[in-house]
Amino acid sequence: MTGRLVRIEPLMVDHAAALHAANSSVENWAYLPYGPYPSLAAYEDWVSEVSRHSDPLFFAIVDPSEGPVGVASYLRIAPASGSIEVGHINFSPRLQGRPAATETMYLMMRWAFEAGYRRYEWKCDSRNAPSRRAAQRLGLSYEGIFRQATISKGRNRDTAWYAAIDAEWPALKAAFETWLDPANFDAEGRQRQRLSDLTRPILVATG
Repeated sequence: MTGRLVRIEPLMVDHAAALHAANSSVENWAYLPYGPYPSLAAYEDWVSEVSRHSDPLFFAIVDPSEGPVGVASYLRIAPASGSIEVGHINFSPRLQGRPAATETMYLMMRWAFEAGYRRYEWKCDSRNAPSRRAAQRLGLSYEGIFRQATISKGRNRDTAWYAAIDAEWPALKAAFETWLDPANFDAEGRQRQRLSDLTRPILVATG
């Protein structure tokens, strides 16, 4: 998947050195069930393992000028029921909060709906406030909390569920494309319209 700001390609060991350096912050791994990886060798082992799987299906997010700057995946891929989830999101500080991060999520959502999926899911630890805000900014509606859903790194995890469905995609696509348009940013790169203002009317529920 190729956009104006990023390229999304299958995760490979060749990406590992750049991604390990970019994701050196321990905070980046707080809500993931694995990591952090103190050594490059350990991270390469992890990449080598997960890149063999088709579900989760891992991708590297590549900035054309900076190289690999993040990871994301599709998972719980169920073509028969038309459901797919986005997850394992680990954006480095070089990607976080930038238009390229939003474009990454747009490209992944666009692929899913254009491939015929009816439901696009996002799940996160209920304590992960930034992830919960991000889901709703991206136009995924709140669907509730699964209490004591799992144990992650020795701690209970309640899981917050969000999703968008195919009927909402035309409006979401228009919102993303309006926000990502270069005309939406001034000469200093400041947004003129917020994506959350464009997606809020599409949300069925917030939380």
